[in-house]
Amino acid sequence: MRRLLLLTLCLLATAPAARGHVFEFTDTRVTLTGDGRFVVEMVADLDALALGVDPALDPGEVAAAIRALPAAEREATEARLRRFFEIRVRVRFDGQPAPFTLSFPGAGKRPSPELPEMMFGIVARMEGEVPAPAQAVTFWASRTFPAVRLTLERPGAAPERLLLPAAEESPAFPVRGSGTLEARAATAWRYAVLGFEHILPAGLDHVLFVLGLFLLSPRPKPLLIQVSLFTLAHTATLALSTLGLVRLSPSIVEPLIALSIAWVAFENVLTTELRPWRAGLVFAFGLLHGLGFAGVLGELGLPREAFFTALVSFNVGVELGQLTVIGLAFAAVGAFRSRAWYRARVVVPASLLIGLTGAWWTLTRTLGH
Repeated sequence: MRRLLLLTLCLLATAPAARGHVFEFTDTRVTLTGDGRFVVEMVADLDALALGVDPALDPGEVAAAIRALPAAEREATEARLRRFFEIRVRVRFDGQPAPFTLSFPGAGKRPSPELPEMMFGIVARMEGEVPAPAQAVTFWASRTFPAVRLTLERPGAAPERLLLPAAEESPAFPVRGSGTLEARAATAWRYAVLGFEHILPAGLDHVLFVLGLFLLSPRPKPLLIQVSLFTLAHTATLALSTLGLVRLSPSIVEPLIALSIAWVAFENVLTTELRPWRAGLVFAFGLLHGLGFAGVLGELGLPREAFFTALVSFNVGVELGQLTVIGLAFAAVGAFRSRAWYRARVVVPASLLIGLTGAWWTLTRTLGH
């Protein structure tokens, strides 16, 4: 039977990965009830976790592989899954882990019309008692899970929402909902980090746009003016889009962002000095980039009770990322900007490379949508 299981898993491993349902975030809800209990619901591909296979595999085939096991091995598989959560998930009250009972309410059901019937489902529910004198609660999941999109509900308090990087424990929340300063500070920090990471290392398109501005500005003052206009513009559309006042499809926004990169870069090649219209173009392109940032925030989700804290913090992180890009560019070639060969050896080749990249992205993003 072990050979049969291994053969089944090998067949699964060679199946097309795109058919599975991959969770980019671990949606998790922690509820403290009024009667002194807690309930945690985590969304994950439980069948894939039970077998230890890639969650991108076809969920129907993974469920079939589990059902094909003899009864004793199915029970052992479920026992391993239960042990998995016992080891890799912690609900702590005043720093002490609380025991919980685990159940799979979606076992043997279709989680959604898009997914087949699954053996264990996609929701793991953990329930336990809140220790009577407990003052604070934290949640932690191991690096086995993707980043956790956490919602905490408590008596006498609005729901708290925040995004936890993989393997990072949540801040301590008061059990009875009083005093949320620490939670708001944690929200501000996390969204600032997310904003920074959306530039470095994840935002190559935004990095190339900022470098395009840097290459044609021989002095810091014109560069800072352009960056300030870019910041003002993308801050405006980021806020308006996140508030739901401005909407534009990613199929339009993403190709235009790529086109803005190509435009700025090729303009660097065709002109040797800043033109009056450059400031207006940078502002207009900043509006587009703001819509792109809003798309990222839409995927991450913003906590309603700390909406503006998260929004401003994300934008601060973006700005710090952009300033870091400019600082690194100055460190790399700033000392040569007054040299006669600087334009021929740095500005033109670098701008051509950026421009061709932007043009290629424009084409692929247009055709891809």
